[in-house]
Amino acid sequence: MFDFYFELPLLVRLLLQGTVVILVLFPLAAACSMAERKISAWIQGRPGPNRTKPPLAGFLAPLGLVASIPVLGTLLQKLGIFQLAADGGKFTFKEDPVPGHVNKFYFILAPIASMIPALSTVAFVPFGAYFDAAGELVPVALANVDVGLLAVFALGSLGVYSLILAGWASNSKYPFLGGVRASAQLISYELSMTLSVLPVFLWVNAPGGQGTLSLFDVVQSQSQPGFWGGTWYVMTMPVSAFIFLIALFAETNRQPFDMPESEADLVGGFHTEYGAFKWSLFFVAEYAHMIVGSGIFCLLFLGGWNPLPWVPLATVIDWLGFLPFAAHPLFVGLLSITLFLGKVGFFIFFFMWVRWTLPRFRYDQVMTLGWKKLLPLSIANLIVYALGIAWLQTR
Repeated sequence: MFDFYFELPLLVRLLLQGTVVILVLFPLAAACSMAERKISAWIQGRPGPNRTKPPLAGFLAPLGLVASIPVLGTLLQKLGIFQLAADGGKFTFKEDPVPGHVNKFYFILAPIASMIPALSTVAFVPFGAYFDAAGELVPVALANVDVGLLAVFALGSLGVYSLILAGWASNSKYPFLGGVRASAQLISYELSMTLSVLPVFLWVNAPGGQGTLSLFDVVQSQSQPGFWGGTWYVMTMPVSAFIFLIALFAETNRQPFDMPESEADLVGGFHTEYGAFKWSLFFVAEYAHMIVGSGIFCLLFLGGWNPLPWVPLATVIDWLGFLPFAAHPLFVGLLSITLFLGKVGFFIFFFMWVRWTLPRFRYDQVMTLGWKKLLPLSIANLIVYALGIAWLQTR
């Protein structure tokens, strides 16, 4: 069905894919910013952004040219949708001065560098699947490679360099401290995060099989028949899922682990000297990392695009067999993407829920949790599952 696309020159396809990533991630990051405000308002029992409206809306209502326009405008205003356009216009056209005391080249380079890992890691995340003509499940991904998780970890960890660069180039004490905190936090929690996923791949890579770090293969291993074949890894490896989730909060610098910016003691941390468009790029990157991190968690521990444990996507398609288009690749792909994005959306909500519920940790508490709690727990968890898997496979 999509053969014409794969017949295009490689450079054209890469340009198209890169453009699609930008056109999708930027609106999603804006939507996350909007959701953050609405969820925080809901949790705190106060109105959210509900006053922003286009200037022309006030003139259309008394004219009564189209009766639905004022009604629709009022509804969108109450939902705060117009705030997205207001933020985008403000960040794009607002004066963006560069302080005189900063190292200008690296100061401007830092927010640009923050977007590179955020936009690159998306390429290795399968966000859906469809059945080809042979009945085989094919992932929907920009780059389906056997080292998918390794590529995500390798590229995702580069994002901290933009924070370090921003803090150093600002030539100011508080941003510099924020950059140092970012590097220390990354080292502390990257170890635990990596160790937490090793039991998953020890289970997926059975002896005698072809070794893989493919995220698609992880989902396939949770889509097999039988009780254990269809069990999600969040049930069989809850400690791994818990460690990975905690480390994910620290990796994305979300509260209560937002030590690099920590307004209470660092004003704004690494981005204190930034404003307007350059400032917004840091937070587009943060929301992009949240989206990718949530997707990785769903693929590893929540069955990816499978709607329920022991109910793989193929079973759902069989249930919908009465629909004439149920087996069409486009329908299957859209259904799988919808299921996957629904899980990702829940975790985005969970990120924001935690931010507006828990207080921020102290820096020493963050370091203690990373080195004295999570790291020993992740090592013990790996040893237990390594011994358990070895015992099961030798029976």
